[in-house]
Amino acid sequence: MGAPVSTGARNDITDVAGVSVGHHQRRGRGWLTGTTVVLPPPGTVGGCDVRGGGPATRDTDALAATTMVQHVDAVCFTGGSAYGLDAAGGVLAWLEERGRGFRVAEEAGRVVPIVPTAALFDLGLGGAFGNRPDASFGHRAAAAAARARPLRQGTVGAGTGAHAGPLKGGVGSASAVTAGGVTVGALVVVNSAGSVLDPRTGELWGARLALDGELGPLRRPSRAELAAFAADPTGAGSTAAGPTGAGTAVGQAPFNTTLVVVATDAPLTKPECVRLAGAGHDGLARAVSPAHGYTDGDIVVGLATGAVALAGPVDVGLLRPDSARVARLGDLFGVAADVVSRAIVHAVLHATPAGGLATYAERFPSAAPPGS
Repeated sequence: MGAPVSTGARNDITDVAGVSVGHHQRRGRGWLTGTTVVLPPPGTVGGCDVRGGGPATRDTDALAATTMVQHVDAVCFTGGSAYGLDAAGGVLAWLEERGRGFRVAEEAGRVVPIVPTAALFDLGLGGAFGNRPDASFGHRAAAAAARARPLRQGTVGAGTGAHAGPLKGGVGSASAVTAGGVTVGALVVVNSAGSVLDPRTGELWGARLALDGELGPLRRPSRAELAAFAADPTGAGSTAAGPTGAGTAVGQAPFNTTLVVVATDAPLTKPECVRLAGAGHDGLARAVSPAHGYTDGDIVVGLATGAVALAGPVDVGLLRPDSARVARLGDLFGVAADVVSRAIVHAVLHATPAGGLATYAERFPSAAPPGS
């Protein structure tokens, strides 16, 4: 990769100027699910790359490199599997109320908001099977995003009922600023069948990519903790186990998903946003093993606000001068992959117990001491 990078001021996706995030969730009385909305500034270009074998999506085809629509008004991630896609209607309604969307007539307010949406499977995992997000979840999450408060991570929004293999999953975020002043940020919702940790050492796969001491005193777990986890990954012999077990859909085969938004303030075209999304999948595969399974809904949405020029010194050597942009994009995509991996680590470390699932910090307290 090119010149070194550093974390943004908040080390989350909101370091990309104009991007905000809102959550809405319900917990207790048969509920354990939620919705997360990423709200980019007007004029943000978007692309998408779906690689899971079992996606539950809405309007992601509109982000293909060859389709008409260029701009994204919001991204909606939600629990509830295909049922939860109803949350998108609430996001559209919130945007329509503000006149934001793809204009379809000269009259004011006649717009169709572009809201790519993807759902993860949390049905019956800690909550009742029939309790899933609806349009009200999307409307409330969009309204929360507009308030632009500090981003919450862990067991919130779409990550409320999520798991990371046998551990509690959730929402995570990270950012990086390149030497040329371009910012890249990622938000992930980890609900993976694949493992986020190396079974030989217990270390999180993505932790090796950490920047600037962002993970604090995170260490390799003790041998005793690793042996206990290897013998009982789900915690079935303790109160950490849920009634159906981690990754099991009411006793059936696992249905899982990692949902990702990777955003930058660089001026990318729509096809380049698709490539940005593809780079996000590289980061996903470095932090979750295996990824992109037959029953996974793994998806990455790439966003570019275009607020900062894609500049910086590039030695093009024997390349044509117009290839300098290609070289810079290569570095940018490499940064994006690492940011996604780091965001997955943050999702796991910020998770709190829910639905009978223990967290990484609970299973490996020597690795992630309190306050880390």
